[in-house]
Amino acid sequence: MPEQSDFPEYLNVDYDAGDGEEPADYPGIEDKIEKAIEVTRQGLEEYENPVVMWTGGKDSTLTLYFIKEVAEKFDLEVPPAVFIDHFQHFDDLHDFVDKWAEEWDLDVIYARNEDVGNYVEENDLTPGDDIPVDELSEHNQHHIRDLLEYEEDTFPFLLDTYVGNHLLKTVALNDALEEYDVDGVISGVRWDEQEARADETFFSPRHDPDIYPPHDRVQPILQFAEPDVWEAFWHFVVPETVEGYPDDGYVPQADDDLPGDLTKEDIPVSPKYFAGFRSLGSEVSTDKSAEEPAWLQDMANTTERAGRAQDKEDLMERLRDLGYM
Repeated sequence: MPEQSDFPEYLNVDYDAGDGEEPADYPGIEDKIEKAIEVTRQGLEEYENPVVMWTGGKDSTLTLYFIKEVAEKFDLEVPPAVFIDHFQHFDDLHDFVDKWAEEWDLDVIYARNEDVGNYVEENDLTPGDDIPVDELSEHNQHHIRDLLEYEEDTFPFLLDTYVGNHLLKTVALNDALEEYDVDGVISGVRWDEQEARADETFFSPRHDPDIYPPHDRVQPILQFAEPDVWEAFWHFVVPETVEGYPDDGYVPQADDDLPGDLTKEDIPVSPKYFAGFRSLGSEVSTDKSAEEPAWLQDMANTTERAGRAQDKEDLMERLRDLGYM
């Protein structure tokens, strides 16, 4: 594992690229796509052992699309996808990831906090049940006591809490990065998604070995706002990856409004978006935002993450300091 001082030496990336910018600095969809391709190509070329974060959601799937397109065009390797399995996903999200991993011939690394998962399974716990801290491994207890400074004897088995989110997502991710010696994490975060992400740059260093395995975050779609993501899907991603879809794109008005004999199962868009969800979190804490599909909702006057229980900027900032996306 490279030390903090020598990690960046073999790279030639600009950590200030994108500093002070916002989606409006890339006014057209072509401008946004051009930048995404540029950042993606540099990420695939510069890093020796990159991965791409894939949640099955729209942003990470769009990022994965750019990776596939850039890799094919410039004869580069498609890196493994890391899927954080926090044990509280919607079942059909797992189905979506499994289907498109096979369809696109992806190597998927399933990052799990097996220690927590095993305790949950052995004790037949359901979300909300308490987990005793002293029943977990020294590794997890170190995170709970020393990093989070959590003093209670138990914590709830819930994703959308400080301890639960950190153990089930951040620890699982960081352990996978260390196991696979990852130097670059390509992710689909956006400036407009949350205040905690508004100051991100296209290449963002995470080099403190006391917090996480040293690596960089490569973020090709920072410049996309939520409507831009859907425009890219219906006019670029879907037409270019689904046989029989109109070349110039088509925006479906419902889950049964697709060209020809296509169904939503044929489209690389999670069925939860067709069902009215705009952001995909855990099964127990995420609700649909409206009845119509996500891309038809009032994105200008409503909050993208309104359907999720965890929507606290201070909590997100603390989690990101510990290595969360």
